[in-house]
Amino acid sequence: MNPLRGILLKVASVTVFVAMASLIKASAAEVPPGEAVFFRSAFAIPVILIWLGTTGHLHDGLKTAQPMAHVWRGLVGTCAMGLGFAGLGLLPLPEVTAIGYAAPLLVVVLAAMFLGEQVRIYRLSAVVVGLVGVLIVLSPRVTVLEDTDVSETLGAVLVLGSAVFAALAQVFVRKLVQIESTSAIVFYFSVSATCLSLLTLPYGWALPSGTVLAMLIMAGLLGGIGQILLTSAYRHADVSVIAPFEYASMLLAIGSGFVFFGEIPTLPTLVGGLLIILAGVIIIYRERQLGLERDRQRRAMTPGG
Repeated sequence: MNPLRGILLKVASVTVFVAMASLIKASAAEVPPGEAVFFRSAFAIPVILIWLGTTGHLHDGLKTAQPMAHVWRGLVGTCAMGLGFAGLGLLPLPEVTAIGYAAPLLVVVLAAMFLGEQVRIYRLSAVVVGLVGVLIVLSPRVTVLEDTDVSETLGAVLVLGSAVFAALAQVFVRKLVQIESTSAIVFYFSVSATCLSLLTLPYGWALPSGTVLAMLIMAGLLGGIGQILLTSAYRHADVSVIAPFEYASMLLAIGSGFVFFGEIPTLPTLVGGLLIILAGVIIIYRERQLGLERDRQRRAMTPGG
């Protein structure tokens, strides 16, 4: 275990994913979301295969005992990606990032519903605080008291839908990690998303210009690199140590949005985003405390422990 290396890898993965989102946003005016999902997924596959080959896990890393489980995870994950990409074309990058933080909050609720996990008042209160933050971010887009832009309202709904599907995908992953390797989960998701994105072909793909094509290919490559960095980060430090650094993406999104798209985050985005981040950190802290408690119980029940 090397916590510092894990943190650095996590921050690097967050940076790469924000760069990928910026490239997708820059290409949104020219290509539809389904086409963007194809490039993001298809060009991540060779990166993942090269990584598995260099680490000596190309053969065993792709074994799967539950192929249909990967299909279902791929379906909800692809929906999350497609809706998120559609929202990127309609909303400022910092706003998309803030609403996306709702996914870990929703995981707590969904895990209680589908996995039977106990959610006590501590985590439930954090979820409520986080969802209040989400409502604050969404308020300028969905209120009837102001002259709202219909396209931005649609963008807010799409990104919120993306967060819901992303939370469902995380619930699927929680079950998959018990029987499948991380490399198999990453690889088969990219394959599933690539295949599923082709179903959007009849709805009008565009022939991108050379510049946009290069951006889409780079987005795919960065997606693969970001996934590898993220996977590697969790090998060097506990989840509770590196998970809070996910929220560095807000600062990076604000910087990228301002520099490349001339976007200035609104007060509701900043206030709501801070509440969501606070709730996320509280949940991460609580998960760590529960994990330590479970470890102590296991040691107490182990002879000689």
